This record gives sequence, C-alpha cells and structure tokens, in this order.
Amino acid sequence: MRYFATSLTESTHPLFSDGTLGLMNTPQSGYRLDQFGPGLVWAADNGCFSDSWREQSWVRFLTRTAPFVASCLWATVPDVVGDYRQTLDRFHHYVPTVRELGFRVAFVGQDGQDLATVPWDDFDCLFVGGTTEWKLRGSVELSREAQRRGKVTHMGRVNSLRRFRLARDLGFDSVDGTFLAYGPDQNLPRLLSWLADGQDSLFTGGV
Repeated sequence: MRYFATSLTESTHPLFSDGTLGLMNTPQSGYRLDQFGPGLVWAADNGCFSDSWREQSWVRFLTRTAPFVASCLWATVPDVVGDYRQTLDRFHHYVPTVRELGFRVAFVGQDGQDLATVPWDDFDCLFVGGTTEWKLRGSVELSREAQRRGKVTHMGRVNSLRRFRLARDLGFDSVDGTFLAYGPDQNLPRLLSWLADGQDSLFTGGV
C-alpha cells in the first residue's frame, strides 16, 4: 500500500524522487514537479478542504502540472466535505475538466453515499473522504464494490496506525496523511518502518 505525503524536506525529497513515498500535490502546495527524479509517483488533490478554495486556482494548478500526467495516478474532482449530494453536483460539473487535461479521475465518496449514488462509470479511483465516523464504518461497502469493479481505491486522512491497518486490511491501494508535516525528520524513520511491516506503533490511541 502506497503512502502519499505532502511534506517536502531534505530528508523526504529523495523518497519522493525514487517512489518510496507518493507525493500528494495540491493547489496550496504547488510543488514544481520537475525538481523530482524519474521515479516520482504523485496524485493531485483538489484543495477543497480549504475554505479559500477557488475554481480558477484549481484549474491553473492542473494545467501547470498536466505535462507530468504520466506519473500522476489520479486527480481528485472537487468535492464538498461531508456532503455527497453537493459532491455529486461538483463532480458532474468538473469531471470534464480533469479528463480534458489527461488525468485519471478520482471521485471522492462522502457521508451519506451508497452504492446507488456512486457514478461508477465516470471515474478511475474511489477516494474515501468524509467525516471520521463515516470513513471508518460506512465506506466499507463502497470500497469493496469499487474493488470488485476494478477501480483503484484510496483512503484520505490516515493519521493513525489503526486507520492505516484498517485501510490495508480492506485492500486499499493507497492512503494519505499529514504525519510527516509535524516533525518530518523525526517521524520519517518510524513511518518507513511502519510501511515496511505495519508493526511500528507510530501513534498511540485514536483513529
């Protein structure tokens, strides 16, 4: 299972460049992808978790990074945290933009989503978002159906060992989190151990 991180430091840069870590690029971070090596694997998040999200900034971000689309696993279509109905409206409005720029499409599942309301034919990756309660319970059925259909599956906001193991046991292809954003040089060795064997207790308590 691949771990996508956002923290670019002297220590993490080589691990993004050789593909050990996936890079989660966002309109807010806006990393220059030409600074990484040929092993870079990245994904394009939409930045909608920020109250300052703007459509024009998001489109500029995708347009600027489109030359590196071959190493991008997917780009998330704009969503609304915790609201699947508004997320569906945004998805249908913005998915042509993502496709036209050559990106594979990630649809973000949100609270209240069920099998009947997922636009299965229109995306390549199911990105499990939503609130913590929904993510840990209500998303199981969706992820299993996505895998049955041959979709890539990704879980967002994985910031505990318990949640990492849940995603791994459910067969997710990748996760992302902000663990390295807080003390990246100190936490990196433990994260690498965690990824290697799943036994390192990076976090204590919580999900």
